[in-house]
Amino acid sequence: MKTLPLLLFFTLTILSCSDIQSQNSPAVKTGAEVLLDEHLEKLKGRKVGLIMNPTSRVDGTHMLDTLLSLGVNIRALYAAEHGFRGEAAAGEIIEDGVDRSTGLPVYSLYGSSKKPSAEMLDKVDLLLFDLPDMGVRFYTYSATMGMVLEAAWKNDKEVWVLDRPNPLGGEYVAGWTLEERYKSFVGYYPMPIVYGLTMGEIAQMAVGEGWINTGDNLKYKVIEMEGWNRKMIWPDTKLPWIAPSPNLPSFDHAFAYTGTVIFEGTNLSEGRGTDEPFLTIGSPGFTYNSSDIRNLEEKHHVRLDSVCFIPKNIPGKALIPKLENIPSKGIKISFPNGYENTDPLKLGLDLLVYAREHTDNFEVTNFANKLFGIDIESSIESGKPLPGWEEDVSIFKTKRQPYLLYK
Repeated sequence: MKTLPLLLFFTLTILSCSDIQSQNSPAVKTGAEVLLDEHLEKLKGRKVGLIMNPTSRVDGTHMLDTLLSLGVNIRALYAAEHGFRGEAAAGEIIEDGVDRSTGLPVYSLYGSSKKPSAEMLDKVDLLLFDLPDMGVRFYTYSATMGMVLEAAWKNDKEVWVLDRPNPLGGEYVAGWTLEERYKSFVGYYPMPIVYGLTMGEIAQMAVGEGWINTGDNLKYKVIEMEGWNRKMIWPDTKLPWIAPSPNLPSFDHAFAYTGTVIFEGTNLSEGRGTDEPFLTIGSPGFTYNSSDIRNLEEKHHVRLDSVCFIPKNIPGKALIPKLENIPSKGIKISFPNGYENTDPLKLGLDLLVYAREHTDNFEVTNFANKLFGIDIESSIESGKPLPGWEEDVSIFKTKRQPYLLYK
């Protein structure tokens, strides 16, 4: 066997390591990274407030710590649902307080008021908004952003939205447009359930379409990402997944959540209080019909395993979960074939119909209407086919076009 010259050996070794490093490097540069690389000088002399959570990281370090280390004058922190440090369960009221690590004041945007008051904004002149979106209308951070923009306009403050990827990508648009009568904090904008926009694009559209109460003198801008395109779903970005909320510990959970969140509007468990929230659904009266389940698996290119589970109280993750301490039967969803051929919203709706037909004492509540933006309660209870959403999606895709920041 011939040996390679020593120089050639080391060259090949270096190239190999470089290739591996390139394969593992993120394909996307977030708005937070772009801020640090290109806009840091513009923060000099500013009194800055941060609207962030545990996902607000660059190279593993929280933006709060990074900005403080760079001498940025951080004056206040603002906590949306789940808290600034991500320590609160879904729906848990956030109280004003003090950040233990820095001593900075923390103002709640998920308590008695969800919009910053004049007093909350008194110490700052610039707000950096860096909360992730999950690509679905009922995830509350986009509503928080709208209220922040309204408060900033009213109090003559400036907002920079540090953009991040939409985990579901920029091309997947599905679901009914929110009906005005169901507008709430889990349905704040008249757009489909899945809209294919980044948080920065939502800001652009909310302002441009008059969805929020601001005037022409609103001071805001979007710090755009680099490297992201509309075909990318989360795994394509090569960015690490950091749980945006306690019950979405992985992309699989977030992907399924798009559709299985509807079980929050029923008397079945959506898996809170288990290790697999939104991947697990069921109740004591749930029946696993092998033939019908196999048809759903083939239709949606997923795996649906029969499971038994007992929802438990989990501090910081699931406080008083539905069916707490009650043995339940159900299914566990997994995606062994990847995500390309699965529409998670349609999957959730088909599972809802299945549950109606295979669960004793099945109930759907008005909260389901708020989540999905139409009177889904009546359709499910009557057994009528759900209406289509093709026209809603087509109209919205045309309307959103001027506000897209990425190709």
